[in-house]
Amino acid sequence: MKGGGGGVSSSYSLPSKRRWKGLVIAVLGLVFLSMLVPLVFLLGLHSGFHTTTGYGTEQQRNSASSHLTVYDHNNAADTTNQSEVHHSTHMDDLIRRLTPTLPKGLGNNSVKEAVNDTNGFPMRADLPKQVKKNSGSLDRGNNGENMISADESEMICELKFGSYCLWRREQREKMEDSVVKRMKDLLFVARAYYPSIAKLPKLDKLSHELKQNIQDFERVLSETTTDKDLPPQNNQKLKMMEAAIAKAKSCPVDCNNVDKKFRQLVDLTEDEANFHMKQSAFLYKLAVQTMPKSLHCLSMRLTVEYFRSSFDIEQALAKKFVNPDLYHYVIFSRNILASSVVINSTVQHAKESEKQVFHLLTDTENYFAMKLWFFRNKYGDAAVQVLNIEDLKLYNHHKVAPLHLSLPEEFHVSFRRVDKPSSTQFRTQYLSMFSHSHYLLPKIFHSLEKVVVLDDDIIVQRDLSALWNLDMGGKVNGAMQTCGLKLLHLRAYLPSNSFDENSCAWTSGVNIIDLSRWRTHNLTEAYQRLVQEINTEERLSRTTTLSASLLTFEGLIYALEDNWMLSGLGYNYGMDLEALKTAAVLHFDGSMKPWLELGIPKYKNFWRKFLNPQDQFLNDCNVNQ
Repeated sequence: MKGGGGGVSSSYSLPSKRRWKGLVIAVLGLVFLSMLVPLVFLLGLHSGFHTTTGYGTEQQRNSASSHLTVYDHNNAADTTNQSEVHHSTHMDDLIRRLTPTLPKGLGNNSVKEAVNDTNGFPMRADLPKQVKKNSGSLDRGNNGENMISADESEMICELKFGSYCLWRREQREKMEDSVVKRMKDLLFVARAYYPSIAKLPKLDKLSHELKQNIQDFERVLSETTTDKDLPPQNNQKLKMMEAAIAKAKSCPVDCNNVDKKFRQLVDLTEDEANFHMKQSAFLYKLAVQTMPKSLHCLSMRLTVEYFRSSFDIEQALAKKFVNPDLYHYVIFSRNILASSVVINSTVQHAKESEKQVFHLLTDTENYFAMKLWFFRNKYGDAAVQVLNIEDLKLYNHHKVAPLHLSLPEEFHVSFRRVDKPSSTQFRTQYLSMFSHSHYLLPKIFHSLEKVVVLDDDIIVQRDLSALWNLDMGGKVNGAMQTCGLKLLHLRAYLPSNSFDENSCAWTSGVNIIDLSRWRTHNLTEAYQRLVQEINTEERLSRTTTLSASLLTFEGLIYALEDNWMLSGLGYNYGMDLEALKTAAVLHFDGSMKPWLELGIPKYKNFWRKFLNPQDQFLNDCNVNQ
């Protein structure tokens, strides 16, 4: 019995021990798994292992499994490519999940969520179709990798800098002479590092290398401005300079010294840029104002010929020059050809050329050449008088120095748009204004009551006799007005506030002057007082004429109709050719005069047709070429 009892007791105690051991093993297993799972997850994330559970969409998992099936069937892709596919897809999913949510209502600048076929990456709907197609492909050749990296960079570009960043990238043009510009940049950096490197004795070799490269670059850039002119071995010089700069950057130099040198170079560069800008403006102005060789030749040839001849041209025409019943035109000019074209075009379109009288005022340098030219060339039945303004001695009673000829002044005035006073947009208006010489007209032509003043940069395409019959209602100066530019825009140039701000500016070119009313209002004395007042305020001398002329004729301007004169042929390339044909007068105001090489070609024919191509002096001086 004892044996039976003992055996029964033993059989009952064994299952309880086993249950206790099973619980212990289960607890230990759970503890081990609780430690292992996070460790496996972290190791898997760090190593790039990817599981689709919890990431992406069902479509992504199907796509990935289908690609794996193709891989197993064809045995064409190696394990490296497969790993790249998993890694890239995983990273795409992470970027998609971590992409910041953009606020709603951003309009055209917002990112349009167009889910990619393979990775669900948000893309712009307006990107080129080629980019979308290639970015969704899992064929990871070189082209596919480039396209995907391009898509990701575009997305980051837009998120960080806005859609302008993408537009700038799409509109980017190939830089001309990029190698030369790259060389200049490297030279700039090398010059900044060289002083600091040269101070360190242990870097003598690098200092010598930098100095040699700097000298080589300076020599090449002094002889070359375009990529096509660079020497054949230039690529080697670039590599050597880049290597030397890399060594210099790796050296422990004082950053403050490099920073100071950079600032010095920037200052020098700005000074050089300002110098070249001023030089360019000066040379352009010099090219405009300097007489071309052909015109200089013409003036010299005529002057020499004048002193070889003996004649009295104007004696028989003296009565016509002072007859107030005729049509008197006044031209201030130093240019023989320009004044000849003005007279020729006016006479050709005049109905009664015998009534036309032209008074040409010039200086001593051009007086004799003009006398001979207008003696040799006849303009219908019109009479031409050439006067040397320096011989008139009009200022003797004021005890002032002899008068010098001054031509109409041209101004470029920039001001805010009238229709949008609060706008930052500016408008530029070109004005041609009377000079100091014009205010001597009543004294020079004391026997005349009315004259028409013509600039020497115009051509006439219609009979001007109608100007003499205009009723100007007591006004003094009949001129073209520019109401887009008013005195309120020129307040900074005017000496006082005693003027009507809404008065329109006017321009010269064709001006009919009532000399009798000019004398009544004492406009010459008023102009001289304004000039003295402005000069005492130490204003810019070039604006003196503009300010004084506008104030002198304030309230005394008679506005001519718009079809009398069309301006802008010396600076505006976009003139309507039909409008050019219908205008009574064409004004070549601006820098690009028709007798200069830089004149606008499509307008030159309007001017050149009034030259005589058979004239011997013109042919000898190559004026007609």
